[in-house]
Amino acid sequence: QVQLVESGGGLVQAGGSLRLSCVASGRTFSTDTMAWFRQAPGKERENVAQITWNGRIYADSVKGRFTISRDNAKKTVYLQMNSLKPEDTAVYYCNYNGAYWGQGTQVTVSS
Repeated sequence: QVQLVESGGGLVQAGGSLRLSCVASGRTFSTDTMAWFRQAPGKERENVAQITWNGRIYADSVKGRFTISRDNAKKTVYLQMNSLKPEDTAVYYCNYNGAYWGQGTQVTVSS
């Protein structure tokens, strides 16, 4: 099994930045997909960004503002979030290969 531990959430003013981290343990492979999702109250969980062995994909709502990256040696995936907006407020979840989830970390962006 794979375990995912997230960190880096917090409260930030609009226009500010946060960097989320997700450390994986267990049987993982550098070629497998890792992703970030988010869920706001009353909303469906949204796929924000994903990184595969050959590229990155972003939701239109975050494109140009968020960057997903990974450090395979550390089994860690990051989400750098810049130019944050109140609409980005949500619980952010790390996902490994579509099968495993982190516990979530709260991101709150104030106006």
